[in-house]
Amino acid sequence: MSTSPSHPTTGAATDSSASKAAGDESLAPQKTRIMGRTSYLLAWFGGCVSIGTFTMGSSVVGSLNLIQATLAIAIGCFVIGIALALNGAAGYKYGIPFMVQARSSFGFQGTRLPGLVRAVPAIVWYGFQSWIGAGALNLVSATLFGFDNLIVFFIGFQFLQIGLSVLGFQGIKWLENIGSAFILASLVYMFYSTVVRYGDVLSANLLTMEGSWGLPFWGATMLFLGIYSTMMLNVSDYSREHKEGTGQGLLTTIYAMSILPCTMFMGLIGFMVSEATGVADPIKVFANAVDNTPLLMTTLLFIAFAQVTTNVLNNVVPPTYVLMDTFKLSYRKATVIVGLLAFATFPWELVKDESAAGLQVFVRTYSAFLGPIFAVLVVDYYLIRRRTLDLDKLYDENGPYRGINPAALVATVVGVVAAFSASTVSWYASLIPAGLTYLLLMRHWQACQRFRN
Repeated sequence: MSTSPSHPTTGAATDSSASKAAGDESLAPQKTRIMGRTSYLLAWFGGCVSIGTFTMGSSVVGSLNLIQATLAIAIGCFVIGIALALNGAAGYKYGIPFMVQARSSFGFQGTRLPGLVRAVPAIVWYGFQSWIGAGALNLVSATLFGFDNLIVFFIGFQFLQIGLSVLGFQGIKWLENIGSAFILASLVYMFYSTVVRYGDVLSANLLTMEGSWGLPFWGATMLFLGIYSTMMLNVSDYSREHKEGTGQGLLTTIYAMSILPCTMFMGLIGFMVSEATGVADPIKVFANAVDNTPLLMTTLLFIAFAQVTTNVLNNVVPPTYVLMDTFKLSYRKATVIVGLLAFATFPWELVKDESAAGLQVFVRTYSAFLGPIFAVLVVDYYLIRRRTLDLDKLYDENGPYRGINPAALVATVVGVVAAFSASTVSWYASLIPAGLTYLLLMRHWQACQRFRN
């Protein structure tokens, strides 16, 4: 098992003043935490730039006006902040990663389910987003220098990300902290350019339409929080790196405020561009803005850089810890394997128009599991374990958490059924059925155990 020879049995093993070597990550309780509040906020800010947010903004055109769209994004980000703070509490307190946290609810073998649900999409999106980033760099090169070779850029881009990934959270910390300034400046410029270019059309349409405060509005809030629903599962992978001393309320604020700016700018850019032009992909609009080369170059470089910051944080860490847990690999070896596996997703096939339907099915399928698994983890930590974990048992393969916990699997299935039955608000709809089922089954099991004793 990828743990240190010893680990504490109570509290969080931290040493905020010590340093940690690059790539020195393990599944053991975290002893050295390297991210203060500002650094942690900037890491989430830089790592949560999803190009899909443009599309989410486009998708609500015609059903929401500008005020409703803005409020839907804000509510979605606030819900994200609460969810991240809730599920990241165990990792923050005890310094444990997601795969160890999940053992108390799913069991040692049962963690394969949440591990796969988090790891497989991450690897797929790793490859997909790397191809998008390489394409952006290739277009910059072709425009400025006349060199056009997407394959070369993709291979080089992917190996650059692998090189950054093996540095672990030391590399992530500095990449995200430095990159945040460029990302924010780019988004402000893109937003300003959008308003200047399409301002007259926008004021005529988006502010005067009635819109909806009903199901379309709440469905929109879920669209924007759904972009980060995978990270709600493995947030402990990151919270264990944050230095002690931050209360849950302030942590909620850090999460929400780090995610809000990028989501707000990108969502509204997609919303406004789609309304003004009828084109759902803002990138195509910017790319066609041949009369504005600075905007085109800024947009393309933003796309490329955003893929790096998002991949290294969101799409490398989760499958890396899954491989470490399953195959007892070191962090560096696991990150290299994850990077190579991204090639095997054949992203050049995924970006084709004819692949869109299959990709949407894939997204809907794994997304249906995210709410139920989140609910099981939160109910287990707060209501079953009462926020108290025994680390010795969490690291004992032959202890009480050995095998699979059927209650977690049954609750997940119940939540998945609920999610598919209310697809518009699937994440919301799955929480109570999954959480309540898990709570009742665990209470029943505990009552049986007391009766036998």
